Amino acid sequence: MSDSLVIIPTYNEKENIENIIRTVFGLSKPFDILVIDDGSPDGTATIVRHLAETEFSTRLFIQERSGKLGLGTAYIHGFKWALDHSYDYIFEMDADFSHNPDDLLRLYSACHDEGFDMSVGSRYCSGVNVVNWPIGRVLMSYFASKYVQIITGVAIKDTTAGFVCYKRRVLEAINLDEIKFKGYAFQIEMKYTAYALGFKIKEVSVIFVNRQLGTSKMNSSIFGEAFFGVMNLRWRKISGNIKPKQL
Repeated sequence: MSDSLVIIPTYNEKENIENIIRTVFGLSKPFDILVIDDGSPDGTATIVRHLAETEFSTRLFIQERSGKLGLGTAYIHGFKWALDHSYDYIFEMDADFSHNPDDLLRLYSACHDEGFDMSVGSRYCSGVNVVNWPIGRVLMSYFASKYVQIITGVAIKDTTAGFVCYKRRVLEAINLDEIKFKGYAFQIEMKYTAYALGFKIKEVSVIFVNRQLGTSKMNSSIFGEAFFGVMNLRWRKISGNIKPKQL
């Protein structure tokens, strides 16, 4: 068993899922993988189950849910599973190769070797490192992160990033059942909560590449949740409602 678990939420990722699994397992450091599949009708879960049964029984795991329940709830489910199975480093990563699996090593190093509690694969900490996104989406994402910084004061340039490494103690300190948001704002809420609790966070510059296969799950309602959710987060901090979980 590895000390590190990569959580990959999926919905209709049959074009990508086997390749991303094999690529992660081909890295120089061993990582385990947990796929959280939300009832993909395209057979994504079938591919994962087959790989787990035939090749990777000790490294690849799947949790299947009955339908599209939201990105945030998928990760919360995965975080709890990771804590129950004693992983020390827990990662968020997309299935579609928009996150380069090689960068898992750099995120791990920031926490394991440099002593940070959380590392974020950041598109914006050294300019704008996004490839093949429509300019409108780049601007929306970039200014969404700027908006979060202004409203909350959080010292993270890419608050909406979905490529993250957490040390176990960060997830143990956060009351996961109190995380409110399910979509785009989930990423903001997790980072802001860790920041508000005093954890040390490092941004690791990465290049984000738009998916080549499959269909994006982004939509305007996800951005709406983020816009209004940020003000709620700031108020919760001011009112003292962001506290470490009592173990």
